[in-house]
Amino acid sequence: MALSGKPVTKVDRVIISDSELQSLLQARNSHPHSLLGLHPCHLDGKSSGLVARTLVLGAETCEIVRLGKETEKRFPLEKIHPDGFFEGYLARIKDPFKYRVRVTYPGGEVRQFYDPYSFLPTMGEQDLYLFSEGNDLKVYDKMGGHLRTVDGVAGASFAVWAPNAKRVSVVGDFNNWDGRYHPMRSMGSSGVWEIFIPGLQAGTKYKYEIVGGGDHLYLKTDPYGVYYEPPPHNCSILYDLSRFKWHDEKWLERRASSDEASTQPISVYEVHLGSWKKVVEDGGRPLSYVEAAENLGNYVKEMGFTHVEFMPLAEHPFTGSWGYQVTGFFAPTHRFGHPDEFRHLVDVLHQKGIGVIMDWVPAHFPRDAFALAEFDGTHLYEHADPQKGFHPDWQSFIFDYGRKEVRNFLFSNAMFWLEYYHADGLRVDAVASMIHLDYSREEGQWTPNKYGGNGYLEAIDFVKELNMAIHREYPGTVVIAEES
Repeated sequence: MALSGKPVTKVDRVIISDSELQSLLQARNSHPHSLLGLHPCHLDGKSSGLVARTLVLGAETCEIVRLGKETEKRFPLEKIHPDGFFEGYLARIKDPFKYRVRVTYPGGEVRQFYDPYSFLPTMGEQDLYLFSEGNDLKVYDKMGGHLRTVDGVAGASFAVWAPNAKRVSVVGDFNNWDGRYHPMRSMGSSGVWEIFIPGLQAGTKYKYEIVGGGDHLYLKTDPYGVYYEPPPHNCSILYDLSRFKWHDEKWLERRASSDEASTQPISVYEVHLGSWKKVVEDGGRPLSYVEAAENLGNYVKEMGFTHVEFMPLAEHPFTGSWGYQVTGFFAPTHRFGHPDEFRHLVDVLHQKGIGVIMDWVPAHFPRDAFALAEFDGTHLYEHADPQKGFHPDWQSFIFDYGRKEVRNFLFSNAMFWLEYYHADGLRVDAVASMIHLDYSREEGQWTPNKYGGNGYLEAIDFVKELNMAIHREYPGTVVIAEES
């Protein structure tokens, strides 16, 4: 069934096995990159070449278009399954090459695109090791969805931690929310799944479709997502965080080179942005990030405060929680604008000489099915033991502070607000509930630690490491514990 530019006519000599084909069609393959795309192949042990495979649901014909400096060469593939699976053997071509997939649909529509399965992983072994050890303070630059250019091709990379999943796919409007289109590759024992999808742009909405134990299907938002749409859909949205131009260089230089944070008195104005000031002539809505910049900055300056502390602004679905039921830890809430507009607010405050403290909630997270809760069908981010993993007062889950990947998630989240939003400090919410095993629990509802005490040792260690890391990486910032 050699191609050499001619279509395959004998479908009885397909190279892919039936079990492999079915694993792709049924979306239960954890290593799709090993089958799809271009791969070296020895046909009948006599000739060497490449085998090309694509899965384009609903397509009638498919070609591999080899991209060259002068001319493009096309290699038609044979449709070996009516759903839209194509395969072909490219004789006497030993090395994979850069190509696009060209398909036609019923009615004559033609589409041409780069193949997601022709790209190498965007996370390396060192990245995976540091994440697994809990030591990558900037893992937010690798995990999640990121607009990037790979081998000259613009698109978006995705990486998500789901170690107990059988299959993970990126789904969205771009693939009709069909998990068969963009299954991710498992990155082995790290539990990370990864893919680069060419052509995706800022504003693309997406989620992860996860197949867990018992073949249960979960549709989850991105734990590392930086922007979300409103409920009820709560989709993650690709956003370019590289465009904003800051104007607070002098403020940051002064902060890093002085010891004012520890030697000078501060006066903090706590703000719940959703209720601080309303636009009466527009239905009583709250101020946007942009509108609040001058209004809040001027008021705080006039009143003599040195800092603003924002009650939680990370994404949360339930407005009545005041932001304390976080589902999007890396995203300022959509309610008042997009991420760069929140940066504008911080930038203006800094230019007026006002520090910014973020209320940060690492003590617990809500049980909303679309977010962190039982993320891959197991207790992943939350502790499996309800005595350590469930909060009786707030009916929410508690992070597993002893799990390295979870600690890395929280460490990097704290750093993210200081790095990307220039926050001057964090007010850590509900610390007492984190570090005491008997918090809001009666006798018999908690188990003492190995020393017989009520201290949650892993959580105490987490808080200590967090404090040291923040002061090491961002001199001049403050970390404040709320005594709850």
